[in-house]
Amino acid sequence: MENRGLVIEQNRKSKIPKGHSVVNPKSAAPLLLDVRNLSVDFVTPGQPPAHALQDVSFTLREGEMLGIVGESGCGKSTLMLSLMRLLAAAGRITNGQVLFRDQDLLDLSEADMARVRWKNISMIFQGAMNALNPVRRIGDQIAEAIWQHYPVSDKATVEERVSALLDMVGIIPSRKSQYPHQFSGGMRQRAMIAMALACTPQVVIADEPTTALDVMIQAQILELLGELRDKLGLAVLFVTHDLGIVAEVCDTVLVMYGGIVAEYGDVDTIFNHPQHPYTQELLKAFPDVSNLKDKLISIPGSPPRLNALPPGCRFAPRCPAVFERCHTTPPPLYLTDKARQHYASCYLVEGN
Repeated sequence: MENRGLVIEQNRKSKIPKGHSVVNPKSAAPLLLDVRNLSVDFVTPGQPPAHALQDVSFTLREGEMLGIVGESGCGKSTLMLSLMRLLAAAGRITNGQVLFRDQDLLDLSEADMARVRWKNISMIFQGAMNALNPVRRIGDQIAEAIWQHYPVSDKATVEERVSALLDMVGIIPSRKSQYPHQFSGGMRQRAMIAMALACTPQVVIADEPTTALDVMIQAQILELLGELRDKLGLAVLFVTHDLGIVAEVCDTVLVMYGGIVAEYGDVDTIFNHPQHPYTQELLKAFPDVSNLKDKLISIPGSPPRLNALPPGCRFAPRCPAVFERCHTTPPPLYLTDKARQHYASCYLVEGN
């Protein structure tokens, strides 16, 4: 089953000049996804719009695993649903580009976008029990994507493909005739991964795929995703709260706060030389097994309400390094290290 990228001309206006993107020059792998200045509002009648995303930019290359981290409500899931154009009815993409192999997905009709989903970009949804249809057999749910995207008429071919997918994720193929409630939590998550791979996509979005699983099953799922990435050359967007997972499996990290990019760079820089105070505080709140004497801290306060944002930096009310300018003008996303393509939206890195 061949999977080709689509190419058309794009003219959408962007704050990042045309032809420029946030790209890691050290990687020679082909660029698959280039998100530029993506902004999303949620509109509720009688209330100010909630600015869920503002000018979010990042890139994803073949075989790369990009970790997207931040507190609940920072915009991680909204970002993923925006890329797939699966926002709730109140959601509005107000600006930006989502370039998949140079084609802006935001310019596609709904019918054309439906052909991109699952075949080019697929998603492992958070909570497999809620994502799977409880009254349909697992094999039938996986087969549906194949029937939808490929002109196959031979049922035996589809059944063979379903069996191969289940075997690939460590499920005995004969269990394809069972229902989701007959699977354990870990097996349901594996079935979701098999479904996401049904049409050989190039990009897989994993929206907290290890949530509510015990640590042993989490480790198995992470190992499986790593093996599939190496075997199939997948590019993965991995959304999680768990910084330990990010340090273990990701190549690059996008730290989000209040709907914006707080910091973005390779995993070594983010964990060992974080520049944004929010990233620094997040890391202090995560246990370090190599230094058990360190006390864990919590970040005081709460993330901002997205329909009542502070006038300056969104992290300013909680920031330990805040100064007057932070309360008046939102900082831009500064390039702090050109060689590593490291970015941080903080005045403390201005001039670096």
